Amino acid sequence: MTGFSDSAQAMSLVAFSTVATITLLLCVMTGPDRDDLDEFYTGYSSLSPMRNGLAIAGDYISAATVLGTGGVIALYGYDGVVLALSTALSLMLLMFLLAEPLRNAGRFTMGDALARRMPGRGVRMTACVVTIAALLPLMLVQLAGTGQLLAFILGFSGDSLKTGCIIGLGAMMISYAAIGGMKGTALIQIMKIVMLLGSGAVVAVLIMSRFDWDPGALFDTAAEKSGVGSAFLQSGLEFAGSPHPRLDMISAQLAVVLGGACLPHVTMRMYTASSARQVRRSMSWAVSSVVLFVLVITVVGFGATALIGRAVIAQEDPQGNTAYLLASRAAFGADVSTAETLLFTTVTTALFLTLLASVAGMILACANSLAHDVFAARVHEMSERREMMLARLSALAVGVPAIVLATLVQHRSLQPLVTLSFCLGASAIAPALVYSLFWRRYTRTGLLCTLIGGSLVVVLLMPGTNLVSGSPFSAFPEADFNWFPFTTTGLVSIPAGFLFGWLGTLASGRRKSEEQRRQYEAVEGWILAGAVRKGG
Repeated sequence: MTGFSDSAQAMSLVAFSTVATITLLLCVMTGPDRDDLDEFYTGYSSLSPMRNGLAIAGDYISAATVLGTGGVIALYGYDGVVLALSTALSLMLLMFLLAEPLRNAGRFTMGDALARRMPGRGVRMTACVVTIAALLPLMLVQLAGTGQLLAFILGFSGDSLKTGCIIGLGAMMISYAAIGGMKGTALIQIMKIVMLLGSGAVVAVLIMSRFDWDPGALFDTAAEKSGVGSAFLQSGLEFAGSPHPRLDMISAQLAVVLGGACLPHVTMRMYTASSARQVRRSMSWAVSSVVLFVLVITVVGFGATALIGRAVIAQEDPQGNTAYLLASRAAFGADVSTAETLLFTTVTTALFLTLLASVAGMILACANSLAHDVFAARVHEMSERREMMLARLSALAVGVPAIVLATLVQHRSLQPLVTLSFCLGASAIAPALVYSLFWRRYTRTGLLCTLIGGSLVVVLLMPGTNLVSGSPFSAFPEADFNWFPFTTTGLVSIPAGFLFGWLGTLASGRRKSEEQRRQYEAVEGWILAGAVRKGG
């Protein structure tokens, strides 16, 4: 039993419909009113630092982050808190290391940033393939999660209804990306992050009030109700069954820290800032929002275990994805007033909006890359009108297969897909960005080796992890082809990504490296300081 009353379910359904209608209208109203690429891809860089920062945080905190991190905290305590802190650290790394050079080097897409030094269709097309490969698994997770979440909240269990939810909401998300462009999706991200943090903070306050504002009492009760005692408040519970628990945890944290903020739907928001100062201020707002989210999700996660018990959470969902909702419901106690029902509806609507906004941002990043890096790069003088039409059609071309695949994977464990996205971000995209923005001798061969080699290592190792087979909670629990000793590929694939880039550059020869160094020095002031960038 979820304990959600009929009135809460009815109010949630009305709220979902209202939010869907309003957000679609806002996308139509704020979307580009003429064929202007700058408006579609960056919204004319017209967002204020606060709004852009909230949009970055909105893109960064996906539904998988909210539900997944909340679940890990509720089931594994200390290890979940470390995961939540890793997400904040990842955005801080982006802020201090990559945000300004990315904004200076890029125009619309990651392909732009990489091709600044190494022009050519090969670089752009590889960047597009890696962009889609890294974001498609996350899109499937959000879309498949939509059907499960609505079924859980609204109390239906039919597969056809879940599939209908995935198709209907998928169509809406394609519309957001195609109609609203960067400005329209930014508006939805801002609404989502404000609602998510606002409702989450109220739930966290209610949970703390149940424990007389004593964090120690909350943690102790959670440890007691976890069934594992003090181990709940110590490192190692999540990876206790692994042959190398410490190394496994380091591998997972590396993937989150290096991969999370380098994913293309997050980095594309860097190009919407009008100057280096604006991108710094935007990132300050984004990091502050994510730190607040970490505090909220920690309290709500521990609150779920303390109020309901770890066994009940695991029974509802072995991955703990419903812990956030269960904690929100349990925070009100046995008798739920109309005001509390309204608050719970706000929480569910915030999660619903998080699902919508997350996928819309990812579809937009993939569509932009497909239109700008693949199609527009083939034609030297493509008109802006034609490129915008291609970008909108690309949203359809990316979104429809994502919907079809999501309906196929909805009954499987989705954790391998989340891990795959983060590992691709950490093993292919992060090394490529670091090398191309800061290493003078980096060559085109080195870049292609980084993107292709890093991605291949992840794709080859991932099927051998226990997330795919060999455990009761894996995607294929009936099979066992688990040979890789770690849950994530990070410990092997991240060094491999950097190594491939270095070896590829060495293989290019000294003459090519010297030529590349001279080319880099010609744009170094531009990339590192925005010295020549218009408006910078």
